Amino acid sequence: MDVTPISGRQAWLVCGADLHLLAVGSTGGAHLLTGRTIRFAAGRLDARRSILTSHAQAPVLVHQRGIRARAAMLRCGGDRVVIVGGGIAGALLAKTLQGHADVILIDPKEYFEIPWANIRAKVDPAAVERTVIPHTDYLTHAKVVTASAVGVDDSVVLTSVGRTVGYDFLVIATGRNCTRPQRRSDRLEMFQRDKERITAAGSVLIVGGGPIGVELAAEIAMDSPDKRVTLVHGGPRLLKVMGTRASAKALEWLRSKNVTVLLDQTVDVEDLAGSGSGEDDHGRVFTTSAGETVTADCHFVCTGRPVASGWLRGTFLGDHVDAGGRLAVDEHLRVGRLKNVFAIGDITDVPEAKQGYLAQRQAMVVSRNLRLLLKGAGPEHKLHRYKASKAAITVTLGRRDALSELPFMTLIGHIPGAVKPRDLYVSRTRRMMGLRWNG
Repeated sequence: MDVTPISGRQAWLVCGADLHLLAVGSTGGAHLLTGRTIRFAAGRLDARRSILTSHAQAPVLVHQRGIRARAAMLRCGGDRVVIVGGGIAGALLAKTLQGHADVILIDPKEYFEIPWANIRAKVDPAAVERTVIPHTDYLTHAKVVTASAVGVDDSVVLTSVGRTVGYDFLVIATGRNCTRPQRRSDRLEMFQRDKERITAAGSVLIVGGGPIGVELAAEIAMDSPDKRVTLVHGGPRLLKVMGTRASAKALEWLRSKNVTVLLDQTVDVEDLAGSGSGEDDHGRVFTTSAGETVTADCHFVCTGRPVASGWLRGTFLGDHVDAGGRLAVDEHLRVGRLKNVFAIGDITDVPEAKQGYLAQRQAMVVSRNLRLLLKGAGPEHKLHRYKASKAAITVTLGRRDALSELPFMTLIGHIPGAVKPRDLYVSRTRRMMGLRWNG
């Protein structure tokens, strides 16, 4: 590590996972300022903002690969928008803002995926080529930091790779906890392995009767009607996010396709995690909480995942995280009373169904608001408001059928299935991202 002395200034010294503030004397010597160290371990920011505000003037003294790039990430020119989370909402927001601001997207994956096409991809992995999209394909004028956010202050975000990213405006779009590989190629291989497991299995166990579990059971039952499919759900009815009539119709439809549905029963998810959802079970016998046994050659856990807000606790945003892990937002989707911090998607406490297309609507509202704020366009009342939606919920049941809950009726079968495009809105979503429909 080579240090170049510069007299009369302060500077950042990056060493491994630490960022130190140096004081440089008039004779060219340098020493660490006591107590002024930012540590990335355990995702905590121990230094205060007073340390960080000098980053715009501080030269980099360490000639080491990547250090100057890190320093550039700290400098903000008033139009820096940092988006944490590259899911369906964060990706769309980054796309719409990249021509209007200095956009940096922080995401642990090098791609985003269209989530409502994931279930179909387990039985038809060829379809997923168009739905798992590298961030660089649609972000032509933005920067991508491939890492997780592990901490945040009122001016910087800390990442799992030791990079510190300064911001003028911050948007939290981390959604729910979900383990995904970093590389797109590895994600595509996961879908291919799932397809091979289902093809080789004579029986499949699905744990969880929410939309994902019901859709997966329907896809397998319609694609391979000879397979024995068992769905175990811990509640008294399927699809808790929908009404009782929709739940009853879904149950009747699944049973008509010879899917065994066990309600008010659970399977030890931790035990399943120990065997790994990615492994074949080869006739393994599972025992439910009611003592019933289920034999299955493979299994899939489709239970709900917690909101990905744990990294915010202990930060200045922690007071705005509710008991369910969601961030409290106002009508403009700003967090608390903060003027420059927004949240979108599943992580918000907006009282509506957590649907991908509603997360996209939230992204567009925040996009318009940020463009107004970046332009300095007048008083607060000009900001756009987001109104919680009671829009229809549709659950896909194989390639032809669907279950739709409308404000005035609930429909199941070919009619709602015909309304939803065969490609599950993949072409429309790609157009929104500025990509060719056939990729």
